[in-house]
Amino acid sequence: MRITFDRATATRGQLRTLNLITGLPPIVGAGTLTLALDATSWWQVLILSTGLVAAVVAFERWAAYDLFRVAVPCLVVTVVLWPLGVLWLDSPSAYFGLCVVGSHLVPRLPRFRRAAAVALPLYIGVVGALYPILYGGEMPGTLIRYVLLPTVVTAVVAGFMFPNKRFYDVVEELEESRERDAELAVARERVRFAGDLHDIQGHTLHVVKLKTALARKLVRTDPARAEEELREIHALVSDTITQTRELVYAQRRLNLTVELQNAKNLFEAAGIAVSVDGAVSAGARPLLGQVLRETTTNILRHAQATTVRITLTGSGIAIVNDGAPREPAEPRGLAALRQRVADDGGVLRAQQRDGVFTTAATWEDTR
Repeated sequence: MRITFDRATATRGQLRTLNLITGLPPIVGAGTLTLALDATSWWQVLILSTGLVAAVVAFERWAAYDLFRVAVPCLVVTVVLWPLGVLWLDSPSAYFGLCVVGSHLVPRLPRFRRAAAVALPLYIGVVGALYPILYGGEMPGTLIRYVLLPTVVTAVVAGFMFPNKRFYDVVEELEESRERDAELAVARERVRFAGDLHDIQGHTLHVVKLKTALARKLVRTDPARAEEELREIHALVSDTITQTRELVYAQRRLNLTVELQNAKNLFEAAGIAVSVDGAVSAGARPLLGQVLRETTTNILRHAQATTVRITLTGSGIAIVNDGAPREPAEPRGLAALRQRVADDGGVLRAQQRDGVFTTAATWEDTR
């Protein structure tokens, strides 16, 4: 059994959606406000809007973990726009694009992050200081609008992005750890299967070896006894073949209590919250364990579940999970199991609705 979906990728997608919903509107709103405050003509709107576009593109790519693909053009546009805003457009808010692009880029740099974190607000402050130096004006107000406010805002935003990056790093590490734990749990399941196979075949092969050696010795001195030994060997091998086939196709009677604990361990290792309602009854049908095992395998293989609820009743079992695939396709193992349940007098139902998948096996005869 192998987990074929990447939970880290799924988590990244969820975080990307959350970032776009919570971060993009404030960026667009603030950028639009700066345009309304500073631009006095259509050509100023056109020039200053390049900074807003660069900021939006950089943020969208940052949310998709692909910022470096657009980092250079976005950075060039915003780095050039700030001096233009100071020296030509008389726009103290032209630093906005550089503030957004630089703040998201600096924490993701592979090297020299601290130096870049200092250089970013320093560059904005130095360029902003050119305005009072060249054009004068009311000194306190000019310094605040062109130097102090842009520098402080950029430093605060860039400083906030460092712990923000660490948060996402921790989330990724947690998902990777969960995937490793899930793979380990699957490996333990494989070892358990190998142990079952060894229990079936190991003893049989050892007995066959001894009986074959005995038959060879008796074939001339006691043919009747040798023939009896060969019949026992044939019966033993036939029984072992049957047990092996049952194991391979998961047809042996499974202990529901053991399967329930195993399912909980596998789900928890995969980072899936699991709850169990009801208890295993003394007369639980053997096929209940098989239904639970097959459903557990299907969830780990095909779903992106975050929660699983297992309900045990006197008439059967129901397993409900979220994160079902958009295009439902019943696994072949479940289809084969439905026939076995029907042969035992029960009904196996599988239903998907609104991303929730339910597998339920019930029997009218509640023995």
